[in-house]
Amino acid sequence: MGACLRLAILAAAAVCAETAKAQLPTMELTAGIYVIRAEVASTYDSRAQGLMFRKHLGPNEGMLCVFPQSEAQCMWMKNTLIPLSVAFIDEKGRIVSISEMKPQTETSHCAAGPARFALEMSKGWFAAKGIKPGSSLRGLEKAPPAR
Repeated sequence: MGACLRLAILAAAAVCAETAKAQLPTMELTAGIYVIRAEVASTYDSRAQGLMFRKHLGPNEGMLCVFPQSEAQCMWMKNTLIPLSVAFIDEKGRIVSISEMKPQTETSHCAAGPARFALEMSKGWFAAKGIKPGSSLRGLEKAPPAR
């Protein structure tokens, strides 16, 4: 494949990623005293796209992935340009585990137990706020069902 075609494909993927970003619903979550503005990925396609090709997240912005059922969910960072932390969260809103993820890797990061949600934030966000496994998030009951 020629370099121009490869660049055109990458540019089209970046445009699609920005378009997907603009179309995802958002919701407000709270973790302790912190308010989070989360884009909601509740479909298979939006969860698969995740934060791919994004160049930044705002200070309290992230993505909430809503899964159809509680199980040991896993995430990876293929085509994700920014370092992220992911909190795996059970049905009651308690954080099961938190993983630090490096950009553009295919390493699987899996929940330590059954998780219904995953909240991706900028790398180190949870640690900087003192939010750890066992901490609770509020507002998840307003998340749309997974499709």
